[in-house]
Amino acid sequence: MQDGTPQKINYDELTAQIRRWAYELGFQAVGISDTDLTAAENGLLEWLSLGLHGELNYMANHGAKRSRPAELLPGTLRVISLRMNYLPSQSRDSWQVLAEGERAFISRYALGRDYHKVLRNRLANLADKIRNEVTEFNGRVFTDSAPVMEVELARKAGLGWRGKHTLLLSREHGSWFFLGEIYVNLPLPIDAPQLEHCGTCMRCIEICPTRAIIAPYRLDARRCISYLTIELKGSIPAEFRPLIGNRIYGCDDCQLVCPWNGFAQTTVEPDFAVRHGLDDVSLVELFAWDEAEFKARLAGSAIYRIGHEQWLRNIAVALGNATKSAVVVAALTRRATHQSGLVREHVEWALMRHAMTDG
Repeated sequence: MQDGTPQKINYDELTAQIRRWAYELGFQAVGISDTDLTAAENGLLEWLSLGLHGELNYMANHGAKRSRPAELLPGTLRVISLRMNYLPSQSRDSWQVLAEGERAFISRYALGRDYHKVLRNRLANLADKIRNEVTEFNGRVFTDSAPVMEVELARKAGLGWRGKHTLLLSREHGSWFFLGEIYVNLPLPIDAPQLEHCGTCMRCIEICPTRAIIAPYRLDARRCISYLTIELKGSIPAEFRPLIGNRIYGCDDCQLVCPWNGFAQTTVEPDFAVRHGLDDVSLVELFAWDEAEFKARLAGSAIYRIGHEQWLRNIAVALGNATKSAVVVAALTRRATHQSGLVREHVEWALMRHAMTDG
């Protein structure tokens, strides 16, 4: 208060208001947790010690701040976790695209506008509303942008349970959603975690093309197609290239096969609608984009972050896995002298694959 008198706050009423604001801002669920991530911290340290994070150096950086919210933002007492659906209502069936090797498969979360920008703006708006209501408020918003254990925090906040593929699952919304967080210094009432509902199901483990889910709840990122096509900046190991198929940005197989995604809801956000026909486009067409076209078409997209060189690397691998045709071979040949050694290496591999096939 301006006169120095501490503001009297009814935290139950404030929490109810935060939920209303969140829904008005387009979030489908909101939950609140404390900051105790001791159990998750032990699992994280073991995962890192085994080297299963590969080149995801940000997972090992920042010391214990990832699993200790109050060390990342001093004074943090609670974490508000929020969920927003992203599955486009108008997009070609994923299995159909995957079955047509000359088409490009892009993870469904990346078909529209970059979710970082969309969620960050909504989270900041929600934080501003809380700040206007509570003068003592101090907080910070996160959306996959800092050392935050978002799945574990969302689990503790009652938004779902951790599936065997390590993603958060909800009985009402499956896993086709983004998560965001607000660290706050307010002692809001916390929500209870949900029960797990995976049972004996192993579909996500069995479907993984590269066997990246090495055990329930344990992912070897070095084998994951999302890691290989997005996070890995250098050469894709030859052993994984044939297994990538036509997946040029990410992989959704473990989500596509999950029974709980039969209950998933499509997004109502225009920003997440398909852009530039990326849900159903030929590999040859995308491979022909020069850097200027790549930047122009994918500006504002999550895909933009990997850059044109990595984009061509990924498509070269997919073309190497496509059925041999004069069009495919010609497209690869045109890139055989590309200025990037990384691109040339993967084009050469693809051409060798086709040279060993008949017809």
